[in-house]
Order: sequence, then structure tokens, then C-alpha cells
Amino acid sequence: MRRSTYALGVTAMAVGLVVSGCSSSDTADKATEGTTATSSQPAASPTSSAATTTSPVDRSQLPSLIPTPAASQETKGPEDIADNGIHMHFRVDGAPVEVMNAYKSALEDDGWAVTTIVTSGGEGGGGATYTGTHGDAFGVFDGGGFDSTTFVDVCTWPSKPAEPNCSRGER
Repeated sequence: MRRSTYALGVTAMAVGLVVSGCSSSDTADKATEGTTATSSQPAASPTSSAATTTSPVDRSQLPSLIPTPAASQETKGPEDIADNGIHMHFRVDGAPVEVMNAYKSALEDDGWAVTTIVTSGGEGGGGATYTGTHGDAFGVFDGGGFDSTTFVDVCTWPSKPAEPNCSRGER
């Protein structure tokens, strides 16, 4: 009798786990179905709503989105580049690491969401490359140099191009 009670208890626990597992996945499936059914209709609304609140960046606005680095001694551009973008080039008095750290802060202060791609420094040289978004606009910010001279190249586009190539300007 004791053995059958033990077997019955184990069987009851196994059935309980199976039922709760099935119940859970059924609930998850229903939740997914409900979300899918619910979101298929309203999803168009937030997407179109976001599109109306975020106006696309016009190419003519791009220069105003690019802050001039502090201590700039020379500015070249804007020059036209592929995909309706522009290129700007700055020569800045200052050590490369400090100039690029300050420029990243200036970009963020001006509303850019900045991602660091690479940084380097040492023995008086160095630099950094950042990418960023400002609304729909996309930018590549590349700077480096040696001693107390830093060159900063900036390319921006109204939206992220398939190949965001930002060539360095003439030094």
C-alpha cells in the first residue's frame, strides 16, 4: 500500500507539471496571439505617428547639425558626398585625445546620440572615430593627429546610407 501511495504521489506531481507546463505555453500562445492580433491593427498607428512627429532632415539642415570643434583654426566644407551627404574638415589646435573627447561632448550637447567606434592615444598622438544619430540624420566623426594638431573629418547624411564612408579631407 505504501508503494502505491508513493507511485500515486509521483504520478500526480508529474501530471501537475505537465498540465502547468501546457497551461503556461497555452497562455503564452494566447498572449502572443492576442498581442499579434492587437498589435497588427494599432502597430500602423504608432509607426505613422512617429513618422509625423519626427520630420526627416533636409540636406540643407546638415551643416547646422555639425558643431565646430573648440580651438578650430581652419574649416573646409561643406563638400557634397554620396547619398546626399556632406563632408566637413576641421584643423584644431590641441592634443588629439583631448580634442576628440571634447568634440564627443559637444556632439552630445547638440543632441547627437554618439557611439564610440574606436579610440587610440599615446606618445602625443591618437584620435577617435564616432558615429551618431540626430533624429533621422546620421554622422561619422573621425579625428586624429599628433602633438598639438588634430584633424577632424565629419560626414553627415539626412539618413543612414548603406555604406557610410567618410574619407579624410586633404590635410
